[in-house]
Amino acid sequence: MTTALAPFAGRTVARVGYGAAQLPRLHERRADAVALVRRAVELGVNHFDTAEFYGFGFANSVLREALRPDDGALVVTKVGADPDPGGRLPLRTAQRPEQLRATVEDNLRSLGADRLDVVNLRRLDTGPGLRPAGDQAVDLDDQLAVLTALRDEGKIGAIGLSSVTLDGLRTALPAGIACVQNAYSLVSRDDEDMLRLCLSTGIPWVPFFPLGGAFPGLRKLADEPVAHAVAESLGVTVAQVGLAWLLHHAPNTLVIPGTAEIAHLEANAAVAGIGFDAGTLAALDAVESRSNEVPLG
Repeated sequence: MTTALAPFAGRTVARVGYGAAQLPRLHERRADAVALVRRAVELGVNHFDTAEFYGFGFANSVLREALRPDDGALVVTKVGADPDPGGRLPLRTAQRPEQLRATVEDNLRSLGADRLDVVNLRRLDTGPGLRPAGDQAVDLDDQLAVLTALRDEGKIGAIGLSSVTLDGLRTALPAGIACVQNAYSLVSRDDEDMLRLCLSTGIPWVPFFPLGGAFPGLRKLADEPVAHAVAESLGVTVAQVGLAWLLHHAPNTLVIPGTAEIAHLEANAAVAGIGFDAGTLAALDAVESRSNEVPLG
């Protein structure tokens, strides 16, 4: 059961949420995908992170079917990239203001919503992944202007940022920022200063790649001997150690691990109850950090 709670966008959410990026693995087993989301709700999860480009709308459609009004779920989606089924990667950058507006409309349709609770601008300035080029290199103020307009129109409840630099976050603070999503884990802690700024300003920190990177060249928690030793001593998995460390490291951290398996979902939800003594926490804190900077384009 997920019991640890934290404020987020004017609501109270469980600190262990669910990221829907792996839901498309169940594309041919839609009933299982719906059942997985329902099990998450049963476990106390009320924070779901999704995007239109997760399975070309599949993840959004599953959340639309599975979630009920009385679940009280906070659904966070993102803009800044769109599906690209025929491309080298399954997504393309979509950073221009008119593209951000169009992606908001796409998410509204596929989620069956009149208003998106939180929309994260995937800025692409830092961390692993795509980089904007040409007309996709857009000034942050222009992007915040259209997102603020959408918020004023009632189509967005709150604005978050993703793959943003420390200076970018400072620039955006006057617009009102609900959360920050950057790549961050026990083994890759490039953004410690940004986490601390978020903590001091009351902004939730929602790391992606919480167990290290999925891209070649990025360090993985599974390769860290200390994490294995701690897991063995506590009788938990290495992944649980990594997620629990994030929750212990800063009280404004929310984790959104993804999975397509109910057993894994239940293991993720249990990390809120994992404790570390002072020596164990010190050993984990001492793990060497390596950079997340691996651009793909």
